[in-house]
Amino acid sequence: MAAERVHSDRPKKLHLHSGDSDRTLIDRYRGCLLGLACGDALGGPIEFETRAAIRERFPGGLRDFIGGGWLHLIPGEITDDTQMTLALAESLACSGPLDMDDVAARFLSWFRSEPKDIGNTTRSALSYLANGVPWEEAGERVISESPSAAGNAAVMRCAPVALRFRTAPAQLVPASVDTARITHADQRCTAAAVAVNQAIAYLLDGGDRNGVTQAAIDGIEDRETRLAVTKAPGLAEHQVRSGGYVLDTMTAAFWSLANHDSLEETIIAAVNLGHDADTTGAVAGAIAGAHYGANALPERWLAILQPRSRLETLADRLLELSDSI
Repeated sequence: MAAERVHSDRPKKLHLHSGDSDRTLIDRYRGCLLGLACGDALGGPIEFETRAAIRERFPGGLRDFIGGGWLHLIPGEITDDTQMTLALAESLACSGPLDMDDVAARFLSWFRSEPKDIGNTTRSALSYLANGVPWEEAGERVISESPSAAGNAAVMRCAPVALRFRTAPAQLVPASVDTARITHADQRCTAAAVAVNQAIAYLLDGGDRNGVTQAAIDGIEDRETRLAVTKAPGLAEHQVRSGGYVLDTMTAAFWSLANHDSLEETIIAAVNLGHDADTTGAVAGAIAGAHYGANALPERWLAILQPRSRLETLADRLLELSDSI
């Protein structure tokens, strides 16, 4: 199946040079990656729990990092969502254009490190890579065997692309598609990665929440993906699904952003939807973090978030490179 065609005619965004603007942009860049990791770490210990079970355990909602869960996490520990994001970010932090062979090598290095968790579609695609299948074909092989494979791993890790190519929409779109299709070649997965990254780029540049829906779907032709974004703000909570299907995760993330007025509450709302709680939290955290910035994250989370300094360093580097395009 061919990757979804997307295009964007938006002009190249203006660079920000004033001191205050630079500080705001740094805060948003850091907020995107740290928000992603905080959503992952908050949701990891309750992954696969139902909404009702979470509410029974935490009547006011889960609001603080805890340990446990099926992965036996410690408080502040990240999962595959942030680990794959780090691998992609470190590849993009190298000078020069996107190097998909390098991305593939970093994903394989992580795969061979025996992580605690790895999604089924990702595992299958990386197994093909490990056996010498080119990166352009690995995700397609998975689709040929499992035509319904439209999981959410492509959107859980896509944010570094938005940070790297914020100022270059013409590069952001194909980079989003390629870094998704290496494992998730379904057109809903590639289009969703573009939508999430276009939303992040728009918010990094100071766009408001009222315009994020249109920014996300700009140039996307896949009808299902467009609908998933546009319907999100108006859903009631009981209508929001939070399983592993890519469009459900994306819808839940945009719903969380639209219906909550702070970064902390957006992440908490996303995680407490349950089921694939870490990934919903990660995607919502990345989008909302690009809007509110790192300073809006509670210090009680950041103090024990495992890769905090690494994420901050990568965010700063990706900002530097985005302003050199």
